[in-house]
Amino acid sequence: MEEMETKLCSSDKEEDFKRELPYCIGEIDFTASGKKRGKFIKVPSTIHPGIIFEAMLNKWRLPAPNLVVSLVGEEENFQMKSWLRGTLKKGLTKAAQSTGAWIFTSALRVGITRHLVQAVRDHALASTSSKVRVIAIGITSLRKIQHREILDNTKNESLVHYQSDDNIQGPLYSLDHNHSHFILVDHVTPDEPDGTTKLRLTLEKHISEQRTGYGGTGSIEIPVVCLLVNGGPGTLERICSGLENSAPWLILAGSGGTADILAVFMKDPQLIMPEAVEKQFKEKFPAESFLWKDILQWTATIQNIISHQHLLTLHNFEQDASEELDTVILKALVKACKSHSQEAQEYLDELKLAVAWNRVDIAKSEIFNGDVEWKSCDLEEVMMDALVNDKPEFVKLFVDNGVNISEFLTYSRLQRLYCAISQKCLLYELLLKKHEESKLTLAGLTGQQHKEQKEICPLFTLSEVSRVLKDFLHDAGKGFYHDLRHGGKKKSDKLNTKQLPECLDMNQKSENPWRDLFVWAVLQNRHKMANYFWAMGQEGVASALAACKILKEMSRLETETEVARTMKEAKYEQLAV
Repeated sequence: MEEMETKLCSSDKEEDFKRELPYCIGEIDFTASGKKRGKFIKVPSTIHPGIIFEAMLNKWRLPAPNLVVSLVGEEENFQMKSWLRGTLKKGLTKAAQSTGAWIFTSALRVGITRHLVQAVRDHALASTSSKVRVIAIGITSLRKIQHREILDNTKNESLVHYQSDDNIQGPLYSLDHNHSHFILVDHVTPDEPDGTTKLRLTLEKHISEQRTGYGGTGSIEIPVVCLLVNGGPGTLERICSGLENSAPWLILAGSGGTADILAVFMKDPQLIMPEAVEKQFKEKFPAESFLWKDILQWTATIQNIISHQHLLTLHNFEQDASEELDTVILKALVKACKSHSQEAQEYLDELKLAVAWNRVDIAKSEIFNGDVEWKSCDLEEVMMDALVNDKPEFVKLFVDNGVNISEFLTYSRLQRLYCAISQKCLLYELLLKKHEESKLTLAGLTGQQHKEQKEICPLFTLSEVSRVLKDFLHDAGKGFYHDLRHGGKKKSDKLNTKQLPECLDMNQKSENPWRDLFVWAVLQNRHKMANYFWAMGQEGVASALAACKILKEMSRLETETEVARTMKEAKYEQLAV
C-alpha cells in the first residue's frame, strides 16, 4: 500500500497545547498474558484532539489511517452469536488490512471489545493475504481500569508491567492485551462526568477533518464510520453525539440490544411511541426494569436518531451474507454523502475511496447510477489515480461516464504518468539510465561539472521515453515525442556548444492519446490495461506490432523470471492479424 501523508490543521489553541505537551507516553508489558507489549499515551480529558493525533503519527509512528472504524456496543459481558462473531472478525480484519484502517474500541476486556478484538487479532495473525497489520486502539478512562494505580504515577517513556484478570465482574476491568495501542484518559476533577466519550468523539471528528494522499494523486478526508454492535440503553446518547458530528453509523441488525431496537424503528418510524419503545426495551433487556421517565427520554432520543436516516445504514449479515463489511462500510459513506448534495464534486472523496479499494461494483451501483451528472473535468483526478494504480475497470468506467481522452491526455499528464511508475519496474531502470545521461549531457552543454547527487524522485521526461522506445523500435520509434523537447519545433541539425533545449508547452494535447496510453501500459507490462487502449485506438496493426517488438526486447533485459515469462506470453501478434 502506498505511503500516506497527512496535513494537520493547526489553530492558535492547538499550538498552545503543543507547547505544554500535556501527556505521558510509554509501553505496557503484558508478558504475563503471553502477549507482547502495547504502547500507551496518558492524556487529560481536556486535551486538544490534534495533539493526540499528532502523537499517534509522530511518537507511535503509525501510518495515517485511510479509514477509522469506531466500534460501539455493549460494555457488559454478554453472549455473542457465533455467526456474528465470525462475520465481524473476518470483516473487520479485511477492512483493516485492505484499507489501512484503525479500529477504535473501549480498550477493556469486557463486552463487545473482548469478543471482537481478540478474534480480529487472531484472524489477522493467521492471515497471509496482507502484510498490513491490524491497528486496534483502545480508548478508556483510568477510572474504569483494574490496577489503575500501576498507571497513575507513570513517567514519560516508562515501561509498565500489567497483569490482566479475566475473572473480574466489574465495575472495573482489565485492559485488553490484544490491542496494539491505548489512549488512557485522566479526568481533571474527581466529580467530572465521563470525559472519555467526549474526548473520543472530538478525536474522531478531528481525524475526519484531516486529509490524506491515499489512493494516488489526490487528497481525501479520512472517513470515520461508527459501527454499532448490540449496545445498552446508554448507547443511545453516544449515537446522538456522533450524529451531531455528522458521523455515519453502520448498525448491525441481529446483534441484539440497542442495535435491534433501532432496526425495528428504522424500518417503521411511525412506531416510535413510548409504549412501543417500552415494549422493545423489555424484550431486549428482560433482566432490567425501567422508569417511565427513562422511556420518555429514550423515545425522544430515538426520534432524534431516526431523523438522521441519511447517516444511518442498517445491515443484517445473518440474512444477507452476500456483502462483506468493507463493502457495506463504503456504501454507508456514499449514502452519507448523498444526503446533502447531488453535485459531482461532493462525491469525489467517496469515488477516490472506491478506486483505492478497487470496488468498481460500488462505483457503478452507488455513484454512477444516474443521480449525479458528471463532467469530464470532474473525473480528471480520479482518472489519473486509476491509471497510476492499474485499475483498468475504473479507466473504462470513467471513459464511459464522461472522460474525453482527447481532452484529458496532455503531454504534461502523459509525462506525469511516466514519472509515477513503480521503482520495481524494468521501465524505471531504463528511464533512470536515460535520465542520468541527460544530466551528463546538460552539464556538458552548460560547462558545469556534473555532480553525483541521487534524486529522491527523478522527474523523467518524454524525451527520455522517446529514447527508450528508439532502443526497442529503432527507426520505427523516431516518431514518438521526437520534437517535444524543442517545443514542437523542428529540431536543428546539430546543437551548438552552448545551446539548450527549448521549453515545451506541456499543455498541448496528445495527437494520438490511445496509442500513447497503449505504449505506456505495454512498457509496464500491464496487459489488461494495454488491451483496452489498443481496442479504443485507430492504429491497431501498427500498435500491436510495436508492442510485440517492445516486449520481446524487454523480456531479454528483465531479471525477474515470472515477469519475463508474462512478457513473452503476451499475444499482441494475434491482435495484428
